[in-house]
Amino acid sequence: MTALIVCTSKSNGSTRAVADEMAKAIDARVVSPDEVTDAEIDAAELVGWGSGIYWMSFASEVTDRIKALADRPRGRAFVVATSGLPETPLRRYTRSMSDLLAEKGFEVADTFHCRGLDTMGPLGLVGGVNRGHPTQADLALARTFALRVAG
Repeated sequence: MTALIVCTSKSNGSTRAVADEMAKAIDARVVSPDEVTDAEIDAAELVGWGSGIYWMSFASEVTDRIKALADRPRGRAFVVATSGLPETPLRRYTRSMSDLLAEKGFEVADTFHCRGLDTMGPLGLVGGVNRGHPTQADLALARTFALRVAG
């Protein structure tokens, strides 16, 4: 199986740490949105899409890259998110990302979310929240998730 994980990890490296663990588990390549071509995306049987959550949204680099894809049937995909605060029932950012991927022809297998160090806005004034995240337990869950989705 060919797998690819497209992610951006701008602030503290939390999302990249999770993506790297997943990639090791399923022998995938991790690339940034500007490093990957449409042909590479189309050739992969499984594509992970991830970023940290910024003001309750995925990074625009990731969403813009998905929006730039032509609408056509594609392979399977999964969503990866890290954030300082939990996803709220009023704004399910993983659901909106899954919907965007489905619009572009992906079959969305599942989503993965864990806490990450958050130093955005006023949280930076107090040193951030979730220091030490993702933890080893979070990374183990990420590996298990990737194996299940790939399996």
